[in-house]
Amino acid sequence: MEHLVEEKELTFRDFETDQDVRWCPGCGDYAILKAAQKVMPQIGKEKEDIVFISGIGCSSRFPYYMNTYGFHTIHGRAPAVATGVKLANPNLSVWQVTGDGDALAIGGNHYIHALRRNIDINILLFNNEIYGLTKGQFSPTSATGLKTKSSPEGTVDRSFNPGKLAVGAEANFFARVIDVDPKRMAAVMLMAEKHTGTSLVEILQNCIIFNDKVFTNVTGKDVKLDMQLWLSHGEPMIFGKERNKGIILNGLQLEIVTIGENGVTEADVLVHDAHCSNNVLHNMLISMSAPEFPVAFGVIRMVESESFDQNVWKQIEEVKETAKIRSVDELMNSGVTWEIE
Repeated sequence: MEHLVEEKELTFRDFETDQDVRWCPGCGDYAILKAAQKVMPQIGKEKEDIVFISGIGCSSRFPYYMNTYGFHTIHGRAPAVATGVKLANPNLSVWQVTGDGDALAIGGNHYIHALRRNIDINILLFNNEIYGLTKGQFSPTSATGLKTKSSPEGTVDRSFNPGKLAVGAEANFFARVIDVDPKRMAAVMLMAEKHTGTSLVEILQNCIIFNDKVFTNVTGKDVKLDMQLWLSHGEPMIFGKERNKGIILNGLQLEIVTIGENGVTEADVLVHDAHCSNNVLHNMLISMSAPEFPVAFGVIRMVESESFDQNVWKQIEEVKETAKIRSVDELMNSGVTWEIE
């Protein structure tokens, strides 16, 4: 007799594990983990069809804390493993978890080519502008002048902007969120999963021990409404405590205007087009920084095109249709062969 198994609707608790979460109390990683666990039931996949892959760093403990399949790989090499997993089984939802050091220093080359190839994976880049796991050295995203264990007089290095590097690599999807806004963070993660191709989500994340309050000039309660521009495709770029500030294009430069002053109306404010294939304006938005400008958040760029894995499998199917050799046995017995008695 057949027994019908009732399908269980997954909740975030189904994605929790029995592992002790070993991050410092107050670390922004906790909020990111909780957001990811809440998003997973919404993507329409079974737990067995979801994979989390990480490199090295505080963020890279993530696979231990997600009740899915996962790989904790080596420093900077997670994109290579994620690419192989997606090519081997295109049905999987593949998530790469990385940090600013793991992705942009030793892993910079892999980071660039994952974005360039447009492999259908989701990259969560935790950016706390410091090396946290190795106890506080400056990272590729650390601000010039930051005093750290490896730059006691202040680093003279110029910092990377992960989004600008992504756009330079012709990424099709780039978003930016904050660890202290878990609701919006979860919504962006879901959009990243629904996008076909490489989806990069930069998460500004606080390291309470080695770089505490690094984003306070953007996330502080007294400034956040004036220093955060949350973008939505098709909506005007309006922000501010009074919702009366907007972004316009003045020649080749972005400019902040006040609606109602000097004849400026809402119609003058730029409308966000995340789907525009031309990345010039996207790059300008990504480059905005406080205090001169608000920091752009949300999905900044989302352009559809065929992914690398789709094209690989399409090519395989096309070759199989005309191939003279269709199996390993046929290959081994092709050409000149002989039998040994």
